[in-house]
Amino acid sequence: MYYVRKRLEISAAHKLELSYESKCTQLHGHNWIITVECKARELNKDGMVADFTDIKRRIMDLLDHKVINDVLPFNPTAENIARWIVDNVENGWRCEVQESEGNVAIYEKD
Repeated sequence: MYYVRKRLEISAAHKLELSYESKCTQLHGHNWIITVECKARELNKDGMVADFTDIKRRIMDLLDHKVINDVLPFNPTAENIARWIVDNVENGWRCEVQESEGNVAIYEKD
């Protein structure tokens, strides 16, 4: 099995739709640390699991310096963002989304 890991830092804002009162329902920003992991049994025709530049384009180019609510069609919790990333990166299988120090959500594909 081959593995690659890409770490990105983006600055973006979001607000959450919650069933309880929280300051997080107000627009606010984070310097997000996103770590994406991809795996494959076989390398592609270029000898890669996934292209690092493509991973960056699919995540950073879409989310950096944006209001995430305006870009993604779901409640942008760190958990939902982690799953979206795994589903949208070639051979994605695991993602960690840190929205602030000590607050990390992880999604891992079964």
